[in-house]
Amino acid sequence: MLTQTLTLPDDPEELRSFTARLLAEVKAQAILIEKLRHQLAGHRAHRFGASSETAEQLQLALETSEIAAAAMTARMRLPDIEEKDKPKRRPIPDHIPRMEVELSPGAEACADCGGRLRRIGEDVTEELEYVPGRFIVNRIVRPRLTCACCERFVQVPLPSRPIERGRPGPGLLAQVLVSKYADHLPLYRQSQIFDREGLDLDRSTLADWVGKTTALLEPLADAIGRHVLSAEAIFADDTPVQMLAPGTGKTQTARLWTYARNERPWGGDAPPAAWYRFSGDRRGQHPKDHLARFRGWMHADGYAGFEDLYRSGTIREVACMAHVRRKFVDIHRSQGSPIAEEAMGRIAQLYAVEKEARGSPADRRAELRRAHAAPVFDDLEAWLVTCPPEVPSL
Repeated sequence: MLTQTLTLPDDPEELRSFTARLLAEVKAQAILIEKLRHQLAGHRAHRFGASSETAEQLQLALETSEIAAAAMTARMRLPDIEEKDKPKRRPIPDHIPRMEVELSPGAEACADCGGRLRRIGEDVTEELEYVPGRFIVNRIVRPRLTCACCERFVQVPLPSRPIERGRPGPGLLAQVLVSKYADHLPLYRQSQIFDREGLDLDRSTLADWVGKTTALLEPLADAIGRHVLSAEAIFADDTPVQMLAPGTGKTQTARLWTYARNERPWGGDAPPAAWYRFSGDRRGQHPKDHLARFRGWMHADGYAGFEDLYRSGTIREVACMAHVRRKFVDIHRSQGSPIAEEAMGRIAQLYAVEKEARGSPADRRAELRRAHAAPVFDDLEAWLVTCPPEVPSL
């Protein structure tokens, strides 16, 4: 209507109707503008705000400042100032090996009177040191024997190795994988570290080791998957990762799917575990294939690809309240909305009930939720219905 040439009617009733429609459209446009502003604020916060990357950069900046301050203090030789509330230094863990160095005066007689010195105690100062990792070479020697009578040849067969005709031992392979995947140390940097030790291990060699070790670990990953899918309830989520698209020189967004089992909050005996699957895209067929054998409850976000799983009836949805709360947090941060703030407070009451229920048996948790969480949730739903329509849709 707003894009059309306005011709006002002469009839008062038509004019009032026209004005009402015009006001309704202006109101709808205002709500849309507010929603777009909220989305824009969210995108700006995601790109320029306190993301994990910028938080990490802040940590690096703080580290640099702390290092510079420590260096300045050392140069100035400032005396140590005791602070009243200074936290106590934690002791070095007992499992760290101790190497004792005793500093003895050397002389057994007193320098003043010549009397014999006797030990009355000792002062111990512990200094944490680092001994760089070292490489060793296992020389597997297999003597070749022959019978003096019948000339029979005897030799112990070579034990199986992680990589046939390869040089790395299992400890070195574990070090490469832990450094890459747990410590986020790329293979080219590991190659540079090995080069400082005089070892020529280029990135392609390390990549070959990683690939072959991955194949060795596949049965273990399958066992973890069977353990996770045997649970009554699991958690599911996916994370976007950038992958090089073969032959294009470009990247595409792939997915890392995570399925987790954790029964510790309710005192379960099964060990926690996470099972990871990879796919080149986010089609719903992937979780459908991954969870083909699963029967039970699944705690996940509102990803549309999970809907077919729920419709099958074999998997029951447990919606994620954290994702609901996150929408209100985003609105409150971008607009300072009192309605969003109240919603966050109401959701906090649900969190308080869950905190009290954590670790309790199933019947006790159900009792607490029926008595305390259900009324809060019902009130939250009824209250949201009464909120003004000007609030941007979530």
